[in-house]
Amino acid sequence: MKKGVDYTGVTIVYFCHDGQGNFVLNKRSVNCRDEHGRWDCGGGGLDFGLTVEETLKKEIMEEYCADVLDYEFLGYRDVHREHEEQKTHWIALDFKVLINKEKVANGEPHKFDEVAWFKLDNLPDEIHSQFPNFLELYKDRL
Repeated sequence: MKKGVDYTGVTIVYFCHDGQGNFVLNKRSVNCRDEHGRWDCGGGGLDFGLTVEETLKKEIMEEYCADVLDYEFLGYRDVHREHEEQKTHWIALDFKVLINKEKVANGEPHKFDEVAWFKLDNLPDEIHSQFPNFLELYKDRL
């Protein structure tokens, strides 16, 4: 059985910042499931046996090589999409996460072509299809 396809999956989505108005994004490579060449904030599926907080910390360390210094739960979203002609359904638990900018590196070069910092008013054009909704929902809290 496949998460998000055969049953509703749970994903932890995080928008990491440095406390100075800079946010880190990753550019998805051809090795990612979808949305190749698009910039995304970061996320990972909740694994059985791990807590939400453990998953948040694990995923950020894997993707960005950084420890979570502080975090704020922003809310959740039902994410309905279609992938490879199959309907998918995920519950996204959304977080704003403070990390040390100096520690950030591309921890998954096989998945990300690049990791870079941006201001909210200067985000790249090619962003993940779900990211505009995230930004709109939480714009007053970012």
